[in-house]
Amino acid sequence: MLRSLRPSALVIGTSAMLALPAAVAAERIQVIASFSILADMVENVGGEHVAVTSLVGPDSDTHVFSPSPGDARALADADLVVFNGLRFEGWMERLIDSSDYAGPLVVTSEGIDQLDYPGHAPDRAHGHDDTPDDHGHDDHDDHEDEGHADEGHADEGHDDHDHGDQDPHAWQDLALGQVYVVNIRDGLIAADPDNAEAYKANAERYINEIEATGDEIRELLTEIPASTSVITGHDSFGYFSQAYGLRFLSPVGLSSEAEPSAADMARLIDVIREQNVQALFHENMTSPAVINQLAEETGLPIAGTLYADALATEGEASSYLGMMRHNAKTLHEALAEPGHDDDGGDDHGHDEDSHGHSH
Repeated sequence: MLRSLRPSALVIGTSAMLALPAAVAAERIQVIASFSILADMVENVGGEHVAVTSLVGPDSDTHVFSPSPGDARALADADLVVFNGLRFEGWMERLIDSSDYAGPLVVTSEGIDQLDYPGHAPDRAHGHDDTPDDHGHDDHDDHEDEGHADEGHADEGHDDHDHGDQDPHAWQDLALGQVYVVNIRDGLIAADPDNAEAYKANAERYINEIEATGDEIRELLTEIPASTSVITGHDSFGYFSQAYGLRFLSPVGLSSEAEPSAADMARLIDVIREQNVQALFHENMTSPAVINQLAEETGLPIAGTLYADALATEGEASSYLGMMRHNAKTLHEALAEPGHDDDGGDDHGHDEDSHGHSH
């Protein structure tokens, strides 16, 4: 598409030069992503051929987002809509319906091995021994149906922020992040077949970067004992736990809106003492109050901020791969034991082939 914008040698002047950026922008396909992590993925795969708008921006909480009439208008004008599925965006179906958007939908989690959520209980965690169900990979022709089924409908009584029985935070496992990239690539090709080769090349490059980042993270985390427990603001690191062999605990469930009861807090404090937890961590888009209370009651230090559901506005964690590296470095700095290395990686590694995906 952009090749048609090359100016003729006979058309040179201020007005032509000023018009060029607008013309270039008009040639890009308009993509709406539900939140900042997906927007970054789309930008990496789409490159110069896409203009991406993120409905929920960096350092913002998808759980509490309420779409505006302007968001519905943006969807109506979009060429492609990209969202996570698994009820992560409980408001998405209503937004699509109200916008009358009829274009292609990309459900980025389509085809992953979904991780069952074990239930809201502070003394339980997503351990590296959890085994997800294998749900297989549906055809892309089923995107729209899957999107609506995943998100739930208000008429059926689903709460906008109820994630159901599956953990939706699959991007926290970089191997599953590659599945997201393949789904985004295929959606961009469907929406803009003229630039299919560019999308394929960008996706291949990006997948290679994801694989290299995964190797970096595993190397860092081998210095953290596999028995280590990590306390965060809400239960969003189940896939990270399964992939990289750390145990995560949270005083609340999958939604950042949830508030722990006094009994929940008391049980978690007991677990912290029993398991000799060494540090607590804030999350960038959840209230720090609960973690601050735990720090006050246990005397544990708050070792830093982890990024789960949203990128940072600036800095290393402002991209998907930067966010994953930041989290691994933060955990390593707080919890690594010098000289500790799990030979063979049985506890910290996982078999990427178990996800059943291919590029």
